[in-house]
Order: sequence, then structure tokens, then C-alpha cells
Amino acid sequence: MVQLTLWLWAGTLVVGVFAAHWGAERFAKPLKKLRRQWGLSAAAGGAVVGLAAASPEIGINVASAYRGVSDIGLGVMFGANIVAIPIMVTTAYLASRTHVAEDGGEPTSAQPSEDSVASSGQRTPTEHHAHLRENFLQVDRQAATVLALPYLGILALVAILTLPAPWQGLQPFDAGVMALAYFAFIGQAVFRGREKGQSVSWEMREIGLAGAGLAVLAGGTYLAVRATENIAAAFGISNLLGGLFITALVAATPEIFATWSIVRSGQVTAGTTSVLGDHAVTMTVAFVPLALVTVPIENYFLYLVNLVFVTVMPTAYAVLLHFGSEEHGFKRWEVAVLDGIYVLYVTVIAFWVLDLV
Repeated sequence: MVQLTLWLWAGTLVVGVFAAHWGAERFAKPLKKLRRQWGLSAAAGGAVVGLAAASPEIGINVASAYRGVSDIGLGVMFGANIVAIPIMVTTAYLASRTHVAEDGGEPTSAQPSEDSVASSGQRTPTEHHAHLRENFLQVDRQAATVLALPYLGILALVAILTLPAPWQGLQPFDAGVMALAYFAFIGQAVFRGREKGQSVSWEMREIGLAGAGLAVLAGGTYLAVRATENIAAAFGISNLLGGLFITALVAATPEIFATWSIVRSGQVTAGTTSVLGDHAVTMTVAFVPLALVTVPIENYFLYLVNLVFVTVMPTAYAVLLHFGSEEHGFKRWEVAVLDGIYVLYVTVIAFWVLDLV
């Protein structure tokens, strides 16, 4: 009976997460239109669309704060931000390997003409075939300056607010600071990544679907939190670990499919950089509901190790993207480095941190 109950909660977690992501996708469509209307580049647009991409994490944090299990939200917030970069870059790399013109070089429906490349961030067929031969995933260099570096600044702010002994943990004051940090992040991204805006049409049906999506997202994230509570209890682990290694991994699954689809359409930069906009929202807006209810750091060492790896991952992303090759992007060995960092993280948690707590 216990095993059956565990499977039921596992199914509930999957249903809740996928429902949340379905709702987030409905919410994302108006934001994508705004990105085109405002003339934001592919990299800068990630700061706007990231609000929708991170909405499942925001919803999970709201639900966990409401239920008094804020450790789940904290675990998902950290776990998702550590695992997402290697998973999404690996997915984008593999998806780009399958993006081949059917007629040997002319643009297909999935491959843009050269005239559209500058405004869309997509590649020409000639460039794409060269990158296939070189095992290379090209990404707009703005991803490092517009998204990765400001995100590292946000993480430094999180460390300042939560680590020192006098104000250790998440508190209501921190909520206001992180909300302002998000507005600063999105402001600099919009300012530095402006292009010529496009004309878009707005339909009431789309706006209605966006509202319905938010309702489904709320229900899905509540189910995900309830499921995580019960799964963590069944395995005899803390809610924090449940959020880090169960909910965060399940929550990344729908994003894998989305990244695959986006990169397959030729939008490599958008598919590879949106994860950074997502992370910036997660560590600012999603931070707010937890801080408002006050979350003490019960396991300082575990929190510190997670914060270190949350910082190491985007640092490696930015360094490899900007300095790893003459062209900006990721070679196969660099993708492997990002995956290796996550393996190191799991190893450190499993064989060092948990042995000390």
C-alpha cells in the first residue's frame, strides 16, 4: 500500500509539473509578442520571456510558502538553477546536430535565409554545416554580457543577503531588494538589447488563454508541492533534498522538449540562452514569496554548497561561451564540461555534504 501511494504521488508530481509548464507556455505567448514589438534581441528577450519560463518555480515557491514547507521551494529554486544549464545546453547541442538542410545546403522551412539571420539570431545553412563538422554550437555573444554577467551579480546579492550571521536566511526585507534587482536586470537587458520593433496583432483569445494558463499553473504547482511533501516523507529525506533532486529534475523535463523544439527550428540562441533569463527570474521574483514568510537556513553547509554551485554553473557557461573559441558558442568538450560540473555537484552532495549532516 505504501508503494502504491508513493507511485500515486509520483504521478501527481509529474501531472502537476507538466500542467504548470502548459500554463507557463500559454502565459509566454503574449510575452514573446511583446519581445518582438519592443524590438528585443534574442538574448535580451530571454529576460522578458524568462518571467513565463520561471513561473512554475514562482508558483511552487508561493505554494510551498503557503503550506509552510518553504524548504521545498528553496530546494527547487537552487536545484533547478544548477541542473538547467547543463541539461539545456546539452539538449540544444544535440538538437542542433539534427538541424540539417534536406537538399544539401539551401534553406528549408527550418532554416532561415541569410537576410533573416541578423534580426532573428538564426544561422545560415553554410554556417550550420560548418558548425556540424566542427561539433560546435554557436550562441549570440550577448548571452554572456546581457544575461550571464548580470545574473552573477544577482547571485552575489543573494549571498550578501542570506549568508552573513546577523541577517542569515530569507527575510521580508530581502523580498523588496530582490524585486528591485529583477527590475534592474530586465531594465539593463532591454536597454542593451534593443533592435527595431515589429508590428504584432493582439487577439482576445490569446489573452484569455494566457489567463487560463495562469490558473492551470497555480493548480499544477500546488499539486507538485503536495506531491513533493509526500514523496520526501516516504523516502525519509528532508523537504529541501526533495526539492533539490526530485521536483527540480522533474520540473526540468518539459523545458527539455521546449529547448529541443526551439533549437530544431533554427533559433539556437533563443533556445540556449532563455535558461539564463529563467534563472534570473527564479533568483529574484521567485525569491520573494519565500522571503516574505521568512525562511531560516537550518543547514548552513548544504545551503552554502548549493549557492556555490548555483554560481559556478553560470560562471562556467559565460567563460566557455565567451573565451572557449574564436566564435562564441560551445564545442562538444565544453558541453561535456558543463555536464561534468553537475556530476561533481551530485557527487559532492552525496558523498561529502550528506555524510557531514
